[in-house]
Amino acid sequence: MRFAGGENAVRTCGMYGYDLGCRFINFRPLGFGANGLVLSALDSKSCRKVAVKKITIGDARSMKHAFREIKIIRRLEHENIVKVYEVLGPKGTNLRGDFFKFNMVYIVQEYMETDLARLLEQGKLAEEHAKLFMYQLLRGLKYIHSANVLHRDLKPANIFISTEDLVLKIGDFGLARIVDQHYSHKGYLSEGLVTKWYRSPRLLLSPNNYTKAIDMWAAGCILAEMLTGRMLFAGRFLAPINFFSPSLLPCYPIQRVFSMAEGILLSLPAKATLTLPWRSLRPFPLAIDFLEKILTFNPMDRLTAEMGLQHPYMSPYSCPEDEPVSQHPFRIEDEIDDILLMEANQSQMSNWDRYGTQGWARDQLPA
Repeated sequence: MRFAGGENAVRTCGMYGYDLGCRFINFRPLGFGANGLVLSALDSKSCRKVAVKKITIGDARSMKHAFREIKIIRRLEHENIVKVYEVLGPKGTNLRGDFFKFNMVYIVQEYMETDLARLLEQGKLAEEHAKLFMYQLLRGLKYIHSANVLHRDLKPANIFISTEDLVLKIGDFGLARIVDQHYSHKGYLSEGLVTKWYRSPRLLLSPNNYTKAIDMWAAGCILAEMLTGRMLFAGRFLAPINFFSPSLLPCYPIQRVFSMAEGILLSLPAKATLTLPWRSLRPFPLAIDFLEKILTFNPMDRLTAEMGLQHPYMSPYSCPEDEPVSQHPFRIEDEIDDILLMEANQSQMSNWDRYGTQGWARDQLPA
């Protein structure tokens, strides 16, 4: 198969601020990921349609997020995770270990025809479809969590679907974070990352202290949304969260508000529960039991992804022998190595403007 490329491909690419040379053509906007713009394109080298995410790096913070995302997605390989083919620099050049010289990188990944958010715009799903998608979501989460990674932004728009074979894949790891279960990360985790309709009570009350359970809460919200066609907590405020709203306590610093909220969390009974709006789910009693075990106020009581796969609601699809875990999980050393690498390149960051796209591209490309 022969593709039209050359100047037309470069011109089309430039319309969207992409700088990938002539290899990729027929760009079409898909949406925005956590860290950048995403377009579909045709890869004239492999003759396949791909999704290309552009990440602009302009300061130390954006560099840290981009570096972390690339490091994570390169290691995650699973049937229920969007596959990443390669990561390129401007002009489509290979990174070749020179990540810190770039002011822009491109993640070339598997193209998925739609996402769960678009499917839900058409209404609720049939229970069997919702159950199948939930099984695949948990199967992917089991693998991700076994790699010591939190996704931190699970929502329908980041869950991609192949309508032909009903395969679900988790994508957009722009806010993902490595968390080694053998160490405490309290106080070192970012605040307010998960889209608000899918944030757990713990994340709202104690935004710097959370675990893999935050992904499970989001998964539970997504299942309820698939079954009812409506966001479970859109526009709602849980009573304990509303009580500790900073607007109601103007005389207290925000840090003290969060400290008070965490104190309340610790003082709750071990089996504290939430009153959830199950009326629309009455036709699905087993789904209600499943959700009640996922959407628990206390994250310590919440099902893990592995436990969720063993719940009777997942029994039609459950197959422990075909639910793999990561063989190469991240460790705390990976985060420490990143910090040291960032510090070693701080001199480059302080003179970032020197590394304009055209300047370094001429140095990198062969004569």
